[in-house]
Amino acid sequence: MMPLAHVPGSNCTGGDAATDRTARHGGQASWRPDLEEGGSRVSGNGAQWDVSSQHSDLDDAVTGDGVAPLFQPIVSLPSGTVVGFEALARWPRQPQLGPQEVFAYAAATRQVTELDRVCIDRAIDAALRGGLSEGAFLGVNSEPASDYTGRADSEIVDRGHDKFALIYELTERNLLGHLPTLLRKVAALRADGIAIALDDVGDNPESLALLDIVSPEVIKLANKLIQDPPNADTAKTGAAIMAHRERRGTLIVAEGIETDQHVEQALAWGATLGQGFLFGRPGPLPLHATTAEWSPPAVHTRAPTSFGSPFDVVAADPSMRTARKPVLKAISLHLEEQARHREDTPMVLTALQDGMNFGLPTRRRYETLAASSPLVAVFGHGLTPDQPARVRTVPLDAGDALTSQWVVVTLGSHTAAALVARERTGQIGTADDDREFEFVVTHDRAVVTAVASALLKSVR
Repeated sequence: MMPLAHVPGSNCTGGDAATDRTARHGGQASWRPDLEEGGSRVSGNGAQWDVSSQHSDLDDAVTGDGVAPLFQPIVSLPSGTVVGFEALARWPRQPQLGPQEVFAYAAATRQVTELDRVCIDRAIDAALRGGLSEGAFLGVNSEPASDYTGRADSEIVDRGHDKFALIYELTERNLLGHLPTLLRKVAALRADGIAIALDDVGDNPESLALLDIVSPEVIKLANKLIQDPPNADTAKTGAAIMAHRERRGTLIVAEGIETDQHVEQALAWGATLGQGFLFGRPGPLPLHATTAEWSPPAVHTRAPTSFGSPFDVVAADPSMRTARKPVLKAISLHLEEQARHREDTPMVLTALQDGMNFGLPTRRRYETLAASSPLVAVFGHGLTPDQPARVRTVPLDAGDALTSQWVVVTLGSHTAAALVARERTGQIGTADDDREFEFVVTHDRAVVTAVASALLKSVR
């Protein structure tokens, strides 16, 4: 197959896979901005810009001025026949600016949603105007921190959905940094019938921990799975991805394919589609590009049931039983200890009613869990900010339904367990250890995922 023409200044100049990976739209804003006192400078990840200069190149770029998409072919494996393209945002009139720099600046100046929308619109419009064949795979990158603009409010997105197999590729960097926004976006994409891809899965544990929560139709493998020699780390990551594929039938796409050996490795990890310099570099979309027929993934259009609280998920469970506090405490310790020893480092979410229950021994346990887990969050009334490192605390209002519930969730690639309990009413004056709870212990992955989702919507 003839490779696509390369455009000078596109930040894809040569066979360096790291350059290819870091020059993409998706996966750039992996840090949170800090506004210095006075608001005249923004900084993040060691980068600083003076925002008082309203006419800088970056100020223009973050509005979408001059953005022009390039397209990298996506092929069927192992044949190499083109089934579609991934659109990549570039600023050819400002070649000194890489997309990672532009999106980082957009995050720092709180313009990610606007920039994200412009880049997506330009990509879809270019595919429509260029005559890309109907049903082609069209991947557009979208930041987890951006709000979703749906088909009802965007004619271009609606047209793209109707003509192509439109797939929103969510960068896997800092997925856990914007959970409420991410979960709203996922629900809106589902309602619009648009497929979701998680990008660069395996580069860090966050994406693996969220596979069940996001439930993407497409998983795009991190380059290390394709380019690194097989090792314990890639085996751990690959096994997690294949387990999810077995459960959900997810389509797997391999990135960073540069050699025939990379193709072999991609196939070994279950990829049926691939992209990389072996098949074509990012470049202008060929006019009236014809793509081979392929089978797009079925979109999970049925939105998951939204529950007000974790206990609502299990309220009708026939295995509901009653126990006093010491039983729940023992089960909680067991689940925490299991999570501490798991190879798949699951997320751990705990609702403990009141901050008084987060005493020093518990804090130390959760600090240990957070040292290896991608996400540890604790919910309770009166929680104070001086919490262990990497433990996210979510203070609850006194009237929050969760203040009457006791919940411990562990969810990972090979882990799914939850204790969900609610304190019985009318126990004023009862000794602490004599308090009674209705509770369920479940290892049903779908139920555990629903319980986790009910908690995650409150994590900031």
